[in-house]
Amino acid sequence: MPPTVLAVIPARGGSKGVPAKNLAPVGGVPLVARAVRECLAAGHVTDVVVSTDDPAIATVAREAGAVAVERPADIAGDTATSEAAVLHAMDVFEAQQGRSVDVVLLVQCTSPFLDRADVAGVAAAVLADGADSALTVAPFHGFVWREPDGRAGGEGVNHDKAHRPRRQDRPQDFLETGAAYAMRADGFRAAGHRFFGRTDLVRTDPARVLEVDDPHELARARALAPLLDTRRAGSLPGREDVDAVVLDFDGTQTDDRVYVDSDGRETVAVHRGDGLGIAALRRAGLPVLILSTEVNTVVAARARKLKLPVLHGIDRKDRALKQWCEEEGVAPERVLYVGNDVNDLPCFGLVGWPVAVANAHDVVRGAARAVTTTPGGSGAVREIAGWLLGPSLTP
Repeated sequence: MPPTVLAVIPARGGSKGVPAKNLAPVGGVPLVARAVRECLAAGHVTDVVVSTDDPAIATVAREAGAVAVERPADIAGDTATSEAAVLHAMDVFEAQQGRSVDVVLLVQCTSPFLDRADVAGVAAAVLADGADSALTVAPFHGFVWREPDGRAGGEGVNHDKAHRPRRQDRPQDFLETGAAYAMRADGFRAAGHRFFGRTDLVRTDPARVLEVDDPHELARARALAPLLDTRRAGSLPGREDVDAVVLDFDGTQTDDRVYVDSDGRETVAVHRGDGLGIAALRRAGLPVLILSTEVNTVVAARARKLKLPVLHGIDRKDRALKQWCEEEGVAPERVLYVGNDVNDLPCFGLVGWPVAVANAHDVVRGAARAVTTTPGGSGAVREIAGWLLGPSLTP
């Protein structure tokens, strides 16, 4: 029988620094769901459990594909350790599944840029390489200082302040990322803590090291997500992920500018590449809708040119989108919605693939699950069509 490798993700409901932190979206996906996604995709991991005292977190965890374990109140407070949550989750899992855990992982969903390779790496260190415990680390080259108690001035911690060796002349230090740990299950039960026996270090990319514990770190994570998430496997949707595409108009299919002549007539500029992409989506059998608050008839005229249905002059785009999905028989979680400004955010909350164009408002980029490299009005829709159909736009 193959070994059981259990990934445990502790996710309490209470958080003083960031309310409902573990449900906060980064790149359009709640933190706990991001962690579940990477654990499920990691090599060696056989089972994923989220330990929580919050029903909303449990629901999101199950929807992401994990098993949710209810954490007792006595190990759910501010002073409770992650080790206590992992031990409890192991006990519940073994009782429910009728099999023993061989290797247990502690994975922190507050590390938004945790990668499946990191999870697989710590698991492999214990499972295959002979380590008793393992953790993710990042190379660290900084000089660390400390202010001693009761005395003025600072002193070097990892260096002699009178001697400043070059980086290449110093021993390599590593920073614990706080993202992923692995332990032999029997050794972990005996020791009661995550580091025992031989502890292996699994190196990860320093650019992805970030722990979300306060609003500023959450803001940083959301700003970095469009840059770092595009490196992940599965970070961009494919045809198998999407059943319909809904497009905002101004700022998404245009550059958000309006040209006004002396008689007050308004015109906009669009991109021919977007029209090519939309035609390819239609040929592939994907329903495409233009949904806009703009009342100008130019929206309807463009829709006629593209042979698309259009809803414009809409105040509550989210209500209109929900109704359209019901009429079309499309599940909202299978819809890709493209927008650029804050009036698109309610629709972002409805769909499975909220996408922002490159020049979207910062808040919208932060809420998006994917962000184009191309600005709106410059071929962003063509780029999205390429995600779904391939660069040649052949389904």
